[in-house]
Amino acid sequence: MRRLGFVLNPIAGMGGRVGLKGTDGVVEEARELGAEPRAPERAVDALSALGERAPETHILTCGPPMGEEEASEAGFEPEVVYDPPETETGATDTREGVRAFVEADVDLILFAGGDGTATDVAETLSELDVDTPILGIPAGVKIYSEVFGVTPKDAGRVAADFDSTEVREVSDIDEEAYREGEVRSTLRALAHVPVAEEMQSGKQLSGGSVESLAEGVAEDVREGTTYVLAPGGTLGTIKETLGFSGSPLGVDVWRDGEVLARDASEAEILESLGEENVIVVSPIGGQGFVFGRGNHQLSPEVIRRCEVEVVASRSKLDTIGVLRADTGDPALDEELRGWWRVRVGRFERRMVQLV
Repeated sequence: MRRLGFVLNPIAGMGGRVGLKGTDGVVEEARELGAEPRAPERAVDALSALGERAPETHILTCGPPMGEEEASEAGFEPEVVYDPPETETGATDTREGVRAFVEADVDLILFAGGDGTATDVAETLSELDVDTPILGIPAGVKIYSEVFGVTPKDAGRVAADFDSTEVREVSDIDEEAYREGEVRSTLRALAHVPVAEEMQSGKQLSGGSVESLAEGVAEDVREGTTYVLAPGGTLGTIKETLGFSGSPLGVDVWRDGEVLARDASEAEILESLGEENVIVVSPIGGQGFVFGRGNHQLSPEVIRRCEVEVVASRSKLDTIGVLRADTGDPALDEELRGWWRVRVGRFERRMVQLV
């Protein structure tokens, strides 16, 4: 019977749909903007998948709101080894939970959060000089590291079935700089991680020339149509071609030569939509995600009200092979699966499967 330590960062991902690109230091602002917890539901999805494959797993966890309730909801009878304070929890509590897991000699530490949570877990293990494997349930806004399952359910299945590990990188970025449109990625730790196809790759930060691709998008713009332009370097070039300087790491809404919303939240996007709407999005290099990584503002409600156009340089497609989506809505993810005509040039398109 495998012993698994589970810790939940209850505020992970809250800043995504309200356009804050993370929650480090801005939890209250996120709440004032109407942000709702995202991590608990995703944690339950992962633990439920784990329970289907390995119901005998013994779960050690932290008291509410850092894991006990979610483990119970997924059908386990968890053992609480660390009780966080009743006040706001933080990185210190994650680290204390990890220390308790190590003392209890767990076989794997499963955590729900983003790169910041991954850093807290991995750095604590490094300080303790132990090589306990870790596995992330993707629940944050920033997920650059190589330690996460592709989806929450994938993470649960990997936790149940893995039989070997490898060393992978844990990276984090400066959220304050990220909100200003600059990516400063730093290697924070190395960690032992399960080997499985369902593990995501680290994010690549560049992807080749996209000038002709951007020209093709601009030439095909339809009058009266609202364009929801996703984050990223490829979309940055498209925004420049359309005649404005967009938010490089945020979502911008544009129609008929006018920027309707810059660095928009989910609510601002919905308010800006018209009768005809198109999302233009590019997959993350090295991972293939078109939704669910760094663009949570593009919520299921937004996606369902829009056409979707996927664009990417040829070199980026060569590195990812397939497209992926993790919208948080399983029914929508299923609808998005299939073959997509991805624009790779001014006129050229390539068929790529979203799996």
